[in-house]
Amino acid sequence: MLLLSGRLCGQFYNLPNDYFFNTLTQRELARIDSEQVHPAIQPYIPFFSKRYSYVADTFRIFKYVKNDPLLEKVFFDHLIHIRSKTNAYEFKVDPLLNVELGRDYSDTTSYRNTFTNTRGFVASGSIGRNFYFESLFSENQSQFPYYVSHFAKQTSVIPGQGRYKVYKTTGFDYAFSSGFVSYQPIRQLNIQLGHGKQKIGNGYRSLLLSDNAFNYPYLRVTSQWLKGRLQYTNIYAVLMNLETGGAKTPLHTEPLFQKKAASFQYLSFNASKRITVGLFQGMIWNAADSMNRQHLDWQYFNPVIFTNLGFYGLSNQNNILVGADLNIRLTNSLSIYGQFMADDFSNKTVLGNAFGYQAGIRYFDAFKLRNLMLQVEYNDVAEGSYNSPFGTRANQSFSHYNQGLAFTPGYGREVVMLADYKIKRIFANAKVNLQYLTLNKYALYHNTLGRLQIGYTINHAYNFNVSLGYNYRYQDFLSFSASNNTTSFYSISLKTNLYNTYYDF
Repeated sequence: MLLLSGRLCGQFYNLPNDYFFNTLTQRELARIDSEQVHPAIQPYIPFFSKRYSYVADTFRIFKYVKNDPLLEKVFFDHLIHIRSKTNAYEFKVDPLLNVELGRDYSDTTSYRNTFTNTRGFVASGSIGRNFYFESLFSENQSQFPYYVSHFAKQTSVIPGQGRYKVYKTTGFDYAFSSGFVSYQPIRQLNIQLGHGKQKIGNGYRSLLLSDNAFNYPYLRVTSQWLKGRLQYTNIYAVLMNLETGGAKTPLHTEPLFQKKAASFQYLSFNASKRITVGLFQGMIWNAADSMNRQHLDWQYFNPVIFTNLGFYGLSNQNNILVGADLNIRLTNSLSIYGQFMADDFSNKTVLGNAFGYQAGIRYFDAFKLRNLMLQVEYNDVAEGSYNSPFGTRANQSFSHYNQGLAFTPGYGREVVMLADYKIKRIFANAKVNLQYLTLNKYALYHNTLGRLQIGYTINHAYNFNVSLGYNYRYQDFLSFSASNNTTSFYSISLKTNLYNTYYDF
């Protein structure tokens, strides 16, 4: 991604950052009266003039440590930070840690005590003004609450973090890595090649493309036109179904899983300094054959949005999804946003047609209280969405590593309420999810999830913090005979929070 300018901006890695950590950045973007700002696609690339410094303004909170090299390193700087005096190059390395302990007081089984132990690193560097690279790796062992463990065993993946090995009977051992290189030959063009994930939307959820699933290889080309009012993004990716691709492999070796190519186009247009309209097309190309060979026609590489929609339609075996989003800044603090998604309108079964919509409102510095963010969001996604028009086979669905690429619950109705407040380095945030899911248009279950967290940010450079948390989940199966499920646990953690993990399902 374009190298961020200035000492303030340089403190943050270019990841789809933890949602609450990213609120100050989003607040500063909302304050900018410019037609060159397109914040809906993340990781964000700041094409606009470098005079804008949009990150958190809490870098120099504790003035008394300014001349103390040790405290400077602990509270403000990266663990390893090397840069030339002429800004010809820069290199940063930080630890990636998560030591978390929890206890579920509603569970009397072996899942009562939870923990996560993460060790790793995140590094980035730049050469000149046009070349940037980044790498992240972590090794993890976890014991999750029962409902997360059940999901992992059903899907063979940790939510958003890939496959695992069994750790001490009921635990999970898994690794997570990402990285990319970025080149910006001219100000209006950025080219990025990497292994990671993207997100499109202004809300907590995305109905178009989310950072919910595991990382994938991708090529992302982003350009700006009309003096920055129009931004166009092409993403080409290689996804994977966790089923054998058909090609024979030697005994005792890792099987070759089925590959499927994907392409995404996103066109963002600033109709004014306060109104941004986005158009989206995503296509999951026909999965690999019985020998795990991918056959791609030239249309896959077609970079023009909606032309593949006209050529194939929504009910073709090359699964196409289209959508739009809207963001309106009523004031520099108050915004309303929404999305619409259409997957298939030819479904005549009980599931019906596949479409969804989102509506939300976000309020920064709410009621003139600095650093208070409030947000309410409603999502409604029809059953059958994101599946192949030729059935619910995973090989053509809008998915990767057995997880959806977009709306985390998959389908259903959901209300999300979020609040975040920061006082210098102290933070508190809360989130409530109310979910209503159906099966064949009959009520299946309700989910009520709540999370409360308070903590202290030790180092803003890589969001290293200590926190206490409380999580609650109640699953009501309504008229079904299955017993209801309650999860209620407390946790304490010392962690580096740089990317989102979605356990709210």
